[in-house]
Order: sequence, then C-alpha cells, then structure tokens
Amino acid sequence: MLPGHAADMDDSGDYLSLYLELVTRATNVTAVFDAFLLRRDGAPSPAHQNRCVHAYPPAGFTAWGWSHFVHRRHLGSPDHLAADGRATFVCGVVVLRGGVGGAAATAPAPPCDVGSDLGRLLDSGDGSDVAFSVGGETFRAHRAVLAARSPVLRAELLGAMAEATMPTITLRDVEPETFGAMLRFMYTDALPEDLDGRSSPSGDLLHGLLAAADRYALDALKIVAAQRLGDAVTVDNVAATLSCAEVYGCPELKSRCLDFFMEEKFRKVVLTQGYFNLTPSLVDDIRARVEDWERRISAEKASDSFSFSAAKARYFDPWMQKLLDALSD
Repeated sequence: MLPGHAADMDDSGDYLSLYLELVTRATNVTAVFDAFLLRRDGAPSPAHQNRCVHAYPPAGFTAWGWSHFVHRRHLGSPDHLAADGRATFVCGVVVLRGGVGGAAATAPAPPCDVGSDLGRLLDSGDGSDVAFSVGGETFRAHRAVLAARSPVLRAELLGAMAEATMPTITLRDVEPETFGAMLRFMYTDALPEDLDGRSSPSGDLLHGLLAAADRYALDALKIVAAQRLGDAVTVDNVAATLSCAEVYGCPELKSRCLDFFMEEKFRKVVLTQGYFNLTPSLVDDIRARVEDWERRISAEKASDSFSFSAAKARYFDPWMQKLLDALSD
C-alpha cells in the first residue's frame, strides 16, 4: 500500500480514497490511523489494509490518509462484496497522548463511549441491513456488528447460508424480551441493572439469556448471566438454576448451586418442585457433595480441634442423612 499522504483529488475515479480529519480546533494531535477492507467471510483483506501515524491537522492540509486505498475492480470483487452488494471498511483511530517523540498533544483523547454510541445506533436503526422477527416483534440490526460479536451469526449473515440473503430472519425458539436483551448486550456489553435474577421474571430472562449466549457463542454474555444467577440463588430457584448450569456448561454456577444445597436451607430445598425435577446425574452430583462433607467430618475427627457437637450440628442434619440413605438404596 502507498504511505499516508495529504488529501488530494483522484479525477479518474478508479480508486476509493480514505482520509482522517481532525474536526476540533486542537493542534499537534498525533494519531494512529488504521483501515482495512473486509472480505466476504468477515476477515480483513491482506492486500487492502494500511496504517499511518501523523500529527493532525497536517501542515497545509485538512486531512491525511490514502488517495489510492483500493481500486474499483478490487472493490467490486465477489471476495469483498456481501450478498446485498455492499462492501465493508473498518477504520480505527488511536490518539497518542505524548505524541511522536515525546511531543505533548494539546487535546487529550476523549473517553471511550463506544457502548453508548452503538446503543443509540441500535435504537435509531440508522443503516440497519437486517431485521429479526421474534414472537411478532421486529428488531432491526446491522450485520457487521452482529458478525463481529458472534461467530455463529457471522456464518449465518456473511457466509453461504440462506440467512445471508434474507432481509428478515424469523426466530421461533427465543422470546422477544430475551432476544432484545441479547441484542442490546451485543451492541453495548451491558445488561440492565435491575435484571438481577431476584424476581421470577428476571430469573427466567437470565435463564433465557444463558441459553441464547450458549447458542450464539457469546462468551461474555454467558459469564455475566451466570454471575447474576449465582448471586440470586434462593430456595425456590436453586434447582432450576442448577439444571440450567448443567445444560449450558457453567461449572462455577453449578458449584455455587451445589454449595447452596449443603447450607442450612437444604431441608427447604428438598421440598420444592424443582428438586424433584432434577436429572439423575445432578442427584449423583449432590450425593457426591454430601459424601465429600462426610469425609471432611472424618478428617476433623482425626484432628485435635474436633468438636463432635459442632460437627453434628453442622453436618448431621436429619434431612441430609435421610437424603444420603435414600441415595444409597
């Protein structure tokens, strides 16, 4: 690629140009400007990417970049055009606080507010190029954003699957509220603060988000949803949350639920409907945890600090002993 240079005109129209312009009144602001063209499969094009480091505004010019960034014949190649005939460019700018060679920039880099900006973009629907129909509701979105966040959606929206050419995609195995919360997380990396799992609707939504995160390989959403469910474990929901943790592969959440079973609320948990709905494998896990506690008692008995009355009060709850006996039958 050609090195960065000042903005000029390409009268032939054979090339697409990219420039970076400083729009504030600050001077001597050093910035790193990266740009690349995305291929159809969502990967950067090795032949059409470049970087320049320059102080802005450039002396005698308003902008700095590349007048011959990509030729029109390359831009129109099937390797670079999406199914709708659009090409995607990705640009990034990093402002260097100290400038090049230690020269101080007069304007500090503004705080990063990408989440809020993308949230407003989602709300406005400006530039949206795909829609999802979920339970009678329509959600507009941007293929590039979804593809960048989820490898599953990247394959569906930018690959050879039928969804790549569909303006509206219908989803039938997810609730509208769940899909809306997942979509907002993909744009903003945040969930509503009141979605804490402490109420039944809130907990059900987090269970749905955990399932959606697992389906679309959204690891960050999966972690956040599991943490909030773990913080909101109660007698009434611990069995359902344990089952959810098992199905969607959340070992930390599963361990938190098993620990809850072993606490003083155990006798109440075994009377809930959720407890009787547990799978045999999860019952085996509870049994293993109970037997582990028995081994701890044996270890305490062998120590000088063992107190039988304290151990009996802590471990030999009659309800727990009944469970152990039933599991041994």
